[in-house]
Amino acid sequence: MRYRYVTADVFTGQAYQGNPLAVVLDAHGLDTAQMQRIAREFNYSETSFVLPPQDPAHTACVRIFTPDREVPFAGHPNVGTAVVLAREQMTSGRPAPKAFVFEEEAGLVRISLTYGEHGLDGAELRAPQPLSLGSEAPVDAVARALRLDVDDIAVAEHAPAVVSVGLPFLVVQLASRDALRRAIPDAGGYAALMPQLGAKSIYIYTTDTGNDAIDAPTDIQARMLTGRMTEDPATGSATAAATALRASLAGKALRLRVGQGVDMGRASLLLAHAEPRADGIWAGVSGQAVVVMEGTLPAPARQ
Repeated sequence: MRYRYVTADVFTGQAYQGNPLAVVLDAHGLDTAQMQRIAREFNYSETSFVLPPQDPAHTACVRIFTPDREVPFAGHPNVGTAVVLAREQMTSGRPAPKAFVFEEEAGLVRISLTYGEHGLDGAELRAPQPLSLGSEAPVDAVARALRLDVDDIAVAEHAPAVVSVGLPFLVVQLASRDALRRAIPDAGGYAALMPQLGAKSIYIYTTDTGNDAIDAPTDIQARMLTGRMTEDPATGSATAAATALRASLAGKALRLRVGQGVDMGRASLLLAHAEPRADGIWAGVSGQAVVVMEGTLPAPARQ
Protein backbone atom coordinates (compact mmCIF):
# COMPACT_ATOMS: atom_id res chain seq x y z
CA MET A 1 0.00 0.00 0.00
CA ARG A 2 1.17 3.52 -0.77
CA TYR A 3 0.62 6.65 1.32
CA ARG A 4 0.44 10.24 0.16
CA TYR A 5 2.80 12.75 1.68
CA VAL A 6 3.30 16.50 1.39
CA THR A 7 6.37 18.42 2.51
CA ALA A 8 6.30 22.01 3.70
CA ASP A 9 8.88 24.54 4.82
CA VAL A 10 7.62 26.00 8.09
CA PHE A 11 8.13 29.38 9.76
CA THR A 12 8.91 30.94 6.41
CA GLY A 13 7.06 32.16 3.35
CA GLN A 14 9.82 31.01 1.00
CA ALA A 15 10.55 27.50 -0.21
CA TYR A 16 13.92 26.14 0.89
CA GLN A 17 14.02 28.34 3.95
CA GLY A 18 12.56 27.61 7.40
CA ASN A 19 12.23 24.10 8.81
CA PRO A 20 11.22 21.30 6.43
CA LEU A 21 8.45 18.93 7.49
CA ALA A 22 6.99 15.81 5.91
CA VAL A 23 3.27 15.19 6.50
CA VAL A 24 2.00 11.67 5.82
CA LEU A 25 -1.70 11.97 5.09
CA ASP A 26 -4.27 9.33 6.10
CA ALA A 27 -1.64 7.25 7.90
CA HIS A 28 -4.21 4.74 9.20
CA GLY A 29 -2.72 1.25 8.95
CA LEU A 30 0.87 2.20 9.76
CA ASP A 31 2.22 0.94 13.08
CA THR A 32 4.70 2.77 15.29
CA ALA A 33 7.76 0.99 13.89
CA GLN A 34 6.70 1.77 10.32
CA MET A 35 6.19 5.43 11.16
CA GLN A 36 9.63 5.57 12.73
CA ARG A 37 11.22 4.06 9.63
CA ILE A 38 9.46 6.57 7.39
CA ALA A 39 10.62 9.45 9.62
CA ARG A 40 14.16 8.11 9.45
CA GLU A 41 13.90 7.95 5.66
CA PHE A 42 12.87 11.61 5.38
CA ASN A 43 15.51 12.52 7.99
CA TYR A 44 13.86 15.87 8.68
CA SER A 45 13.82 17.18 12.23
CA GLU A 46 10.23 15.87 12.39
CA THR A 47 7.68 13.98 10.31
CA SER A 48 3.98 14.04 11.21
CA PHE A 49 1.39 11.32 10.62
CA VAL A 50 -2.30 12.21 10.33
CA LEU A 51 -4.74 9.69 11.79
CA PRO A 52 -8.48 9.68 12.57
CA PRO A 53 -9.27 11.39 15.90
CA GLN A 54 -10.53 9.43 18.89
CA ASP A 55 -13.11 12.17 19.48
CA PRO A 56 -15.04 13.01 16.29
CA ALA A 57 -15.34 16.60 17.51
CA HIS A 58 -11.61 16.99 16.87
CA THR A 59 -9.84 17.30 13.53
CA ALA A 60 -7.27 14.53 13.70
CA CYS A 61 -4.85 12.57 15.81
CA VAL A 62 -1.33 13.69 14.92
CA ARG A 63 1.73 11.64 15.79
CA ILE A 64 5.14 13.27 15.48
CA PHE A 65 8.48 11.51 14.99
CA THR A 66 12.07 12.71 14.85
CA PRO A 67 14.51 10.40 13.02
CA ASP A 68 15.06 8.49 16.26
CA ARG A 69 11.97 8.80 18.48
CA GLU A 70 8.35 9.83 18.82
CA VAL A 71 7.72 13.12 20.64
CA PRO A 72 4.53 14.11 22.48
CA PHE A 73 4.33 17.60 20.94
CA ALA A 74 6.30 19.87 18.65
CA GLY A 75 5.71 23.29 17.15
CA HIS A 76 6.71 23.29 13.52
CA PRO A 77 4.91 19.98 12.78
CA ASN A 78 1.66 21.44 14.07
CA VAL A 79 1.93 24.64 12.04
CA GLY A 80 2.99 22.73 8.93
CA THR A 81 0.40 19.97 9.30
CA ALA A 82 -2.36 22.55 9.78
CA VAL A 83 -1.36 24.41 6.61
CA VAL A 84 -1.15 21.16 4.63
CA LEU A 85 -4.58 19.95 5.85
CA ALA A 86 -6.17 23.34 5.17
CA ARG A 87 -4.73 23.29 1.67
CA GLU A 88 -6.08 19.76 1.13
CA GLN A 89 -9.56 20.86 2.19
CA MET A 90 -9.62 23.89 -0.07
CA THR A 91 -8.21 21.95 -3.03
CA SER A 92 -11.05 19.45 -2.68
CA GLY A 93 -13.60 22.28 -2.89
CA ARG A 94 -14.50 22.48 0.79
CA PRO A 95 -14.65 25.84 2.61
CA ALA A 96 -11.44 27.33 4.00
CA PRO A 97 -11.13 26.11 7.60
CA LYS A 98 -10.75 28.58 10.44
CA ALA A 99 -9.43 26.28 13.15
CA PHE A 100 -8.28 22.74 13.91
CA VAL A 101 -7.94 20.67 17.07
CA PHE A 102 -5.23 18.00 17.01
CA GLU A 103 -5.06 15.15 19.50
CA GLU A 104 -1.46 14.56 20.59
CA GLU A 105 0.26 12.69 23.38
CA ALA A 106 0.87 15.91 25.32
CA GLY A 107 -2.78 16.97 25.03
CA LEU A 108 -5.03 18.89 22.68
CA VAL A 109 -3.33 21.37 20.37
CA ARG A 110 -5.67 24.13 19.20
CA ILE A 111 -4.73 25.84 15.97
CA SER A 112 -6.16 28.81 14.13
CA LEU A 113 -5.49 29.29 10.42
CA THR A 114 -4.38 32.65 9.09
CA TYR A 115 -5.19 34.07 5.66
CA GLY A 116 -3.67 36.97 3.75
CA GLU A 117 -4.27 38.73 0.48
CA HIS A 118 -2.99 35.68 -1.41
CA GLY A 119 -5.03 33.15 0.58
CA LEU A 120 -3.79 30.64 3.14
CA ASP A 121 -0.78 32.10 4.91
CA GLY A 122 0.06 30.18 8.07
CA ALA A 123 -1.18 29.00 11.43
CA GLU A 124 -1.07 29.84 15.13
CA LEU A 125 -1.01 27.15 17.79
CA ARG A 126 -1.62 27.15 21.51
CA ALA A 127 0.66 24.77 23.37
CA PRO A 128 -1.14 21.84 25.04
CA GLN A 129 0.28 22.50 28.52
CA PRO A 130 1.11 25.55 30.65
CA LEU A 131 4.72 26.34 31.51
CA SER A 132 6.42 23.82 33.77
CA LEU A 133 9.86 24.38 35.26
CA GLY A 134 12.38 21.58 35.71
CA SER A 135 15.91 21.42 37.01
CA GLU A 136 18.51 24.14 36.67
CA ALA A 137 21.80 23.14 35.07
CA PRO A 138 25.35 23.99 36.21
CA VAL A 139 26.81 26.76 34.09
CA ASP A 140 30.16 25.05 33.63
CA ALA A 141 28.50 21.85 32.40
CA VAL A 142 26.33 23.83 30.01
CA ALA A 143 29.37 25.67 28.66
CA ARG A 144 31.12 22.36 28.04
CA ALA A 145 28.07 20.93 26.21
CA LEU A 146 28.09 23.98 23.92
CA ARG A 147 31.89 24.33 23.61
CA LEU A 148 31.64 27.86 25.00
CA ASP A 149 33.28 29.77 27.83
CA VAL A 150 31.45 30.12 31.11
CA ASP A 151 31.29 33.89 30.53
CA ASP A 152 29.27 33.27 27.35
CA ILE A 153 26.36 31.99 29.46
CA ALA A 154 24.09 34.80 30.68
CA VAL A 155 22.58 34.23 34.14
CA ALA A 156 21.39 37.68 35.20
CA GLU A 157 17.80 37.00 34.09
CA HIS A 158 17.65 33.23 34.61
CA ALA A 159 19.93 30.26 35.08
CA PRO A 160 20.04 27.54 32.41
CA ALA A 161 16.92 25.50 33.15
CA VAL A 162 14.65 22.84 31.74
CA VAL A 163 11.29 24.27 30.72
CA SER A 164 8.34 22.78 28.89
CA VAL A 165 4.92 23.55 27.45
CA GLY A 166 4.53 19.99 26.21
CA LEU A 167 8.10 18.96 25.35
CA PRO A 168 11.10 19.70 27.64
CA PHE A 169 14.17 21.66 26.54
CA LEU A 170 17.18 22.99 28.37
CA VAL A 171 16.82 26.74 27.75
CA VAL A 172 20.02 28.78 27.96
CA GLN A 173 20.42 32.52 27.50
CA LEU A 174 23.72 33.58 25.96
CA ALA A 175 25.51 36.86 26.51
CA SER A 176 26.01 37.82 22.88
CA ARG A 177 25.15 37.13 19.26
CA ASP A 178 28.77 36.10 18.78
CA ALA A 179 28.42 33.39 21.43
CA LEU A 180 25.24 32.14 19.76
CA ARG A 181 27.10 31.87 16.47
CA ARG A 182 30.09 30.06 18.03
CA ALA A 183 28.12 27.38 19.92
CA ILE A 184 28.77 23.79 18.81
CA PRO A 185 27.15 20.75 20.43
CA ASP A 186 29.66 18.53 22.21
CA ALA A 187 28.72 14.83 22.41
CA GLY A 188 30.63 14.23 25.64
CA GLY A 189 29.18 17.34 27.24
CA TYR A 190 25.65 16.31 26.29
CA ALA A 191 26.15 12.79 27.62
CA ALA A 192 27.41 14.14 30.95
CA LEU A 193 24.65 16.73 31.35
CA MET A 194 21.40 15.93 29.59
CA PRO A 195 20.27 12.51 30.91
CA GLN A 196 20.03 13.79 34.48
CA LEU A 197 17.92 16.77 33.33
CA GLY A 198 15.28 14.81 31.44
CA ALA A 199 15.69 16.81 28.22
CA LYS A 200 17.22 15.83 24.88
CA SER A 201 18.01 19.19 23.30
CA ILE A 202 19.40 22.62 24.21
CA TYR A 203 17.66 25.80 23.06
CA ILE A 204 20.06 28.73 23.15
CA TYR A 205 19.07 32.33 22.58
CA THR A 206 20.23 35.91 22.93
CA THR A 207 18.55 39.28 23.06
CA ASP A 208 21.61 40.69 21.26
CA THR A 209 19.99 40.45 17.82
CA GLY A 210 22.32 42.79 15.92
CA ASN A 211 21.62 42.87 12.18
CA ASP A 212 19.65 39.63 12.02
CA ALA A 213 16.31 41.23 11.16
CA ILE A 214 13.92 39.09 9.11
CA ASP A 215 11.55 41.61 7.44
CA ALA A 216 11.64 43.62 10.70
CA PRO A 217 13.82 43.64 13.84
CA THR A 218 13.68 40.54 16.01
CA ASP A 219 13.54 40.46 19.81
CA ILE A 220 15.48 37.22 20.08
CA GLN A 221 17.84 35.19 17.92
CA ALA A 222 17.94 31.49 18.73
CA ARG A 223 19.37 28.11 17.83
CA MET A 224 18.34 24.61 18.89
CA LEU A 225 21.00 21.90 19.14
CA THR A 226 19.75 18.34 19.38
CA GLY A 227 21.02 15.27 21.16
CA ARG A 228 21.82 13.83 17.73
CA MET A 229 24.43 16.60 17.34
CA THR A 230 22.28 18.23 14.65
CA GLU A 231 20.62 21.65 14.50
CA ASP A 232 16.93 22.44 14.07
CA PRO A 233 16.19 25.45 11.80
CA ALA A 234 13.01 26.49 13.66
CA THR A 235 11.66 25.09 16.92
CA GLY A 236 8.15 26.20 17.84
CA SER A 237 7.81 24.17 21.03
CA ALA A 238 11.10 25.45 22.45
CA THR A 239 10.35 29.02 21.38
CA ALA A 240 6.97 28.86 23.12
CA ALA A 241 8.57 27.45 26.27
CA ALA A 242 11.30 30.10 26.33
CA THR A 243 8.72 32.84 25.79
CA ALA A 244 6.62 31.46 28.65
CA LEU A 245 9.72 31.45 30.86
CA ARG A 246 10.44 35.08 30.04
CA ALA A 247 6.78 36.00 30.65
CA SER A 248 6.97 34.34 34.07
CA LEU A 249 10.05 36.40 34.92
CA ALA A 250 8.47 39.63 33.63
CA GLY A 251 5.15 38.92 35.35
CA LYS A 252 3.21 39.97 32.27
CA ALA A 253 2.14 38.90 28.82
CA LEU A 254 4.80 38.93 26.12
CA ARG A 255 4.90 38.89 22.34
CA LEU A 256 8.25 38.19 20.73
CA ARG A 257 9.62 38.05 17.20
CA VAL A 258 12.12 35.21 17.18
CA GLY A 259 14.65 34.55 14.44
CA GLN A 260 16.17 31.11 14.10
CA GLY A 261 18.10 29.15 11.48
CA VAL A 262 20.02 32.21 10.25
CA ASP A 263 23.47 30.74 10.83
CA MET A 264 22.63 27.53 8.97
CA GLY A 265 21.19 29.25 5.91
CA ARG A 266 17.53 28.47 6.63
CA ALA A 267 16.23 31.73 8.05
CA SER A 268 13.03 31.30 10.03
CA LEU A 269 10.67 33.70 11.78
CA LEU A 270 8.52 32.62 14.73
CA LEU A 271 5.96 34.90 16.35
CA ALA A 272 5.63 33.78 19.95
CA HIS A 273 3.28 34.86 22.72
CA ALA A 274 2.76 33.95 26.37
CA GLU A 275 0.45 35.21 29.06
CA PRO A 276 -0.08 34.51 32.77
CA ARG A 277 -3.50 33.10 33.61
CA ALA A 278 -5.08 31.78 36.78
CA ASP A 279 -4.08 28.22 35.88
CA GLY A 280 -0.53 28.95 34.74
CA ILE A 281 1.41 30.61 31.96
CA TRP A 282 0.16 29.57 28.53
CA ALA A 283 2.12 30.10 25.36
CA GLY A 284 1.78 29.72 21.64
CA VAL A 285 3.55 30.41 18.39
CA SER A 286 2.56 31.32 14.87
CA GLY A 287 4.20 31.48 11.49
CA GLN A 288 3.93 30.91 7.80
CA ALA A 289 4.42 27.67 5.89
CA VAL A 290 4.81 26.88 2.20
CA VAL A 291 4.24 23.54 0.47
CA VAL A 292 7.31 22.28 -1.42
CA MET A 293 6.86 18.67 -2.55
CA GLU A 294 4.16 16.00 -2.89
CA GLY A 295 4.26 12.32 -3.64
CA THR A 296 3.56 8.80 -2.41
CA LEU A 297 5.62 6.29 -0.47
CA PRO A 298 5.28 2.56 0.12
CA ALA A 299 4.57 1.23 3.58
CA PRO A 300 7.73 -0.30 5.08
CA ALA A 301 7.59 -4.03 5.73
CA ARG A 302 6.39 -4.86 9.23
CA GLN A 303 9.07 -6.11 11.57
